[in-house]
Amino acid sequence: MANWTLKGLTDGVRTTRWPDAAEDSPGVTPGRPQPRAGTTAEVADCPTSALFEHSGGTGVDFGRCIHCQRCRHGDDALDWASDFTWAAGGDKSRGPLPRRFRQSIHVRYIDAGACGGCMGEVRLIDAPAYNMHRLGIFITATPRDADVLLVGGPVSQAMREPLQKAYAAMPAPKRVVAMGVCAINGGVFGQSFASAGGVAGEIPVDITIPGCPPPPLAIVDALLAVTGRSTTHEPVEQP
Repeated sequence: MANWTLKGLTDGVRTTRWPDAAEDSPGVTPGRPQPRAGTTAEVADCPTSALFEHSGGTGVDFGRCIHCQRCRHGDDALDWASDFTWAAGGDKSRGPLPRRFRQSIHVRYIDAGACGGCMGEVRLIDAPAYNMHRLGIFITATPRDADVLLVGGPVSQAMREPLQKAYAAMPAPKRVVAMGVCAINGGVFGQSFASAGGVAGEIPVDITIPGCPPPPLAIVDALLAVTGRSTTHEPVEQP
């Protein structure tokens, strides 16, 4: 026990100070490509059509980018930004929750058919480095106590009804956050006999988090956007 106490005193506080201070620790985000004016040679190499030609330059549809990093290397490589404020408004966004939810929300996470990558990142938001509780974010085991439904993965056929029932069980007001490109539009799985595609086809989505998967701070930032303590951004960037 004495050794653990000494280790704690030696290590000190390891939790990031964000959002009260800038976060620049290495490894907090894989980054993502940025639009560029000029050459568009890298567009043809994008496997998900996340890059497109626009006004003589390269635009980026973050809702399709799976971070394969093909555009990060080579003579025509794009610059990558290391920010994590990725949240974007959904097509049926109802805006932030009322002000009474500003300091505390309860979140129910649902894996609607993900590969496991998004779940791994969600688990990290409660790790000491991020400590979501300090920001008033709590995970609940039941949708009946949830203010926010956080959904990862393409909606598999087996999860369509459970997802709809979970949303119906939530008390109003309620919000939905679609996490990762699979939850946004089906990602690399698309639509098939096994996948219904994105979450918005089943329940209304207020905020999307691009990424494959999005890093922990991008998830936390999106949840803060639900409360009005952060802002959303355009899902498509143009040069």
